Amino acid sequence: MSYTAEEIQALDEQFNGKEPADIIAEALERFDNIAISFSGAEDVVLIDIAAKTGKPFKVFTLDTGRLHPETYRFIEKVREHYNINIEVAFPESEAVSQLVNEKGMFSFYQDDHKECCAIRKVGPLRKKLSTLSAWITGQRKDQSPGTRVSIPSVQIDGAFSTDTNQLIKFNPLAEWSSAEVWNYIRANNVPYNELHEKGFTSIGCEPCTKAVLPNQHEREGRWWWEEATAKECGLHATNIEK
Repeated sequence: MSYTAEEIQALDEQFNGKEPADIIAEALERFDNIAISFSGAEDVVLIDIAAKTGKPFKVFTLDTGRLHPETYRFIEKVREHYNINIEVAFPESEAVSQLVNEKGMFSFYQDDHKECCAIRKVGPLRKKLSTLSAWITGQRKDQSPGTRVSIPSVQIDGAFSTDTNQLIKFNPLAEWSSAEVWNYIRANNVPYNELHEKGFTSIGCEPCTKAVLPNQHEREGRWWWEEATAKECGLHATNIEK
């Protein structure tokens, strides 16, 4: 089933003032072929809420090959805590090998991060999303000053929809703040990445993530050598206005 832009906008308006649990329940009710994209603290909140709906749900994550050891332990902790299967998507080994052999292990410090992210993250994500009708993400409006302030609760995914597969994207935590996410985590004993205890707020690949100082924006630790208002790796490329 395909939705018109008007139908999705109307659904988004229906979600105004609704709790994330209501949005997730509606998403799982509408779509059988839907999955939660998991990597960070927000995503485990999504998993926790989905588990409490009593509805079946699927979860996937991306292993770029450059994650922190703590992140790999985190994935296993979530798998065991919720007794769920987490499908792990990997990049194409040939593309990774070509990039590293031609440009070395850290070319992104000179070329910017987009080429590496395209191979290690966007490629495997696109392959996974081509098998789905909808996905659920942990994006929040306050995560990025330049790219996420206008994200809706539900949208047609313009980055990953194709002529033969319309993809719907749900962002149930769009209106939540970081404080609300962490209040939920503490109140519900939700697992989290141990790197958060070391000053990391937004966690990606090890070479491209660092801890932030007090009062720095949470995504300043991502690709810190680049301009601050356009920090998207391509997973949510539609957030960047052309």
